[in-house]
Amino acid sequence: MDIKRAGSQPSGKGPSDWFTGTVRIDPLFPVRDPARAAGNSVTFEPGARTAWHTHPLGQVLIVTAGCGRVQLEGGPVEEIRPGDVVWFEPGEKHWHGAGPTTAMTHIAIQESLGGKAVEWLKKVDDADYGATS
Repeated sequence: MDIKRAGSQPSGKGPSDWFTGTVRIDPLFPVRDPARAAGNSVTFEPGARTAWHTHPLGQVLIVTAGCGRVQLEGGPVEEIRPGDVVWFEPGEKHWHGAGPTTAMTHIAIQESLGGKAVEWLKKVDDADYGATS
């Protein structure tokens, strides 16, 4: 058994190559062999968002605070709120982030395949982000 006490793992800044705006990543649990899953709590300040990306084995988001947005490539922008659970299928091109005027926090859980959990693509432009469902 291993207990990670609250506040024992340092927060990190979301890298500008993968995110637009101010994003804080708080690690929850890393991949540990033989398991493949890892989890982070991610907080997006208003207007902040991920770049387009995919996950080889999918991703689960559990919204814990605020109001945010998610979008699959070619689909509408969807609003997400606390208690919502979002599942992205393996290989689905998507993005997620805060609303334009509200912060949003979610827990992100994804599995690694061959040591890789995500493939980052181009940034979400303002026109895509500003679209409404």
